[in-house]
Amino acid sequence: MTTRKPQLSLYLATFSDAPHHDWRATLDLARSMDAAGVDRLVVSDHLVFGENLDAYADPSIGGQAGGRQPTGPDGAWLEPLTVLTAIAATTTRIRLGTAILLAALRRPAVLAKQLATLDVLSEGRVDLGVGVGWQREEYEAVGLSFEDRGRLLNHTLEVCQALWTQQRVSYQSAELTFDGIHQMPKPVQPGGVPVWISGTVNNAVARRIAHFGSGWIPWGAAYEDLPGAITAMKDKVREFGGDPTDLQVQGVTRIAKADDGSIDYAASVAGVPALVAAGVTDVRFPASLTADRDRALEILSPLVEAFRGVTR
Repeated sequence: MTTRKPQLSLYLATFSDAPHHDWRATLDLARSMDAAGVDRLVVSDHLVFGENLDAYADPSIGGQAGGRQPTGPDGAWLEPLTVLTAIAATTTRIRLGTAILLAALRRPAVLAKQLATLDVLSEGRVDLGVGVGWQREEYEAVGLSFEDRGRLLNHTLEVCQALWTQQRVSYQSAELTFDGIHQMPKPVQPGGVPVWISGTVNNAVARRIAHFGSGWIPWGAAYEDLPGAITAMKDKVREFGGDPTDLQVQGVTRIAKADDGSIDYAASVAGVPALVAAGVTDVRFPASLTADRDRALEILSPLVEAFRGVTR
């Protein structure tokens, strides 16, 4: 069994409802995260929007009960792999992830090439977080079936991992057949880019983790009892032939404020040991923590120090 040090990660908001957003400030913020010692940053993904944004709150199609989409249909959302490539060029150590990428919307061989290129340029710092999403219109916009989104995601991951790990690749499925294909360069990381699977505790997600996953991004009801959900998910992964011994798991916590409105760092990390004891390996704080980019390093450095103090 590998003993992993718990990692601290932050969401980097790469979307905005503002008519004129300073995207350079977003890249500056990523550099501050790197300099402060944050372990991982993650960005989200939407290719297009329809007008039925209430679907985000419908768990039956992959949404989150009570949730709200953070922008309207005309909110600006940057393409995540392009953003991570820009960040890779100006950082040196922070890991670069998606939470999540709607991988099934991309042609698999093209996606495999993009991620391998990013992994090479970043010297092996990429994590691929994937999920099926909740929005029918995104699948319709690229000519894919929303009802088949789970199978399409599996297909995409199959092709990516084959191209990352085999010198001469042959593949056959209902969607795609090819033979004697070579794709270079391979990712720097052994076995290819690590894949984190998002979802609730269910058979489809557990099977996906067993076959493709290095990590799990819990979603929706899984957060109501995270220790129980982690145990249940690991049991299901075993049922589908996977070994969850070293499964990485994301957990989310919140920032605590003092009476004067400043961040109470000790209180903010007080719940981290319990998350780690439950099996969480990646502790994520809210992106709003770093809204003030001019003070980002000043705000983040004490958080990293406090986090390290409770996870040594």
